[in-house]
Amino acid sequence: MVQGLDRAYERLTELAVAALSEREPERLWPLLADAVTGLCGGETLIYKLDDWSEGKGTLGLSPAAADALDRLGGEALGVLRSGYPFAHHYAAGLGRTPVTARRLAGRAWPVSETARVLGDSLDLDEVLALPLPGSVAPITGCLVYRSGADFTDDHVRIAERAQPLLAAVEQQRRLLEQWRRSAAAPGEAAESAADCALTPRELTVLLLLTDALTADAIGRRLGISARTVHKHVENIYRKLGTRDRLGTVLHAQRLGLVPTPGPAGAGKRPVAGKPGGHRRRPPGTVTARDDQ
Repeated sequence: MVQGLDRAYERLTELAVAALSEREPERLWPLLADAVTGLCGGETLIYKLDDWSEGKGTLGLSPAAADALDRLGGEALGVLRSGYPFAHHYAAGLGRTPVTARRLAGRAWPVSETARVLGDSLDLDEVLALPLPGSVAPITGCLVYRSGADFTDDHVRIAERAQPLLAAVEQQRRLLEQWRRSAAAPGEAAESAADCALTPRELTVLLLLTDALTADAIGRRLGISARTVHKHVENIYRKLGTRDRLGTVLHAQRLGLVPTPGPAGAGKRPVAGKPGGHRRRPPGTVTARDDQ
């Protein structure tokens, strides 16, 4: 299985490269969903972009799950949103290590309401939780499902290796959505970004530069080293034809790539990396309103 693990890690690297090249934030999680499902030995995956509760919560779906979940009623969706037995476990501060429902709940898992819904509605038996590291509240991440035997130790190890990638993708998604919201004319900003040949990763670094963050702070926000941040900044300077941070930010504002400061208290944009404003639903998502 060592060779299989090595190939899985190579695949995770390939996914990271693909994700960091994607400009549309709503495509990031669907891009990963099927691949992570297969790497972790699952058949279906559901990712959650906000808090679990029975009455609300966005369920992002891998294509394999979309049709099946469309057939579920509101009560069944509420059971899945409740996140048993993982929500309580992670909310109690017991780390962010991936774990399976059977290992966590023991004998209580097969007789639980969640297991009944999965078995009756989706013909699935086992669940592997893959939370995003560092998330506090809400606890976000994804759940991988399969039928038959429980997930193996190797599947759990691959899930652990996938955690940093998923966290980086989620951070990238939020920053790209913030960039899209904050640009005065998103369509024109996208064209300008393309004209300047800025990559999606460089756009997120540029956005954080406008917050006057240091390279160390940007690196912590994006989960990369300060040295990598400096490389991105150098590329931004070269592509925009600027020489320093202030000149870069001012030029980017003139191009519409980043927001221009308005009157005090007006047009205040959300803090980078935190949700805010209207969010587009990724393809194949189910929100609380869908079943009401």
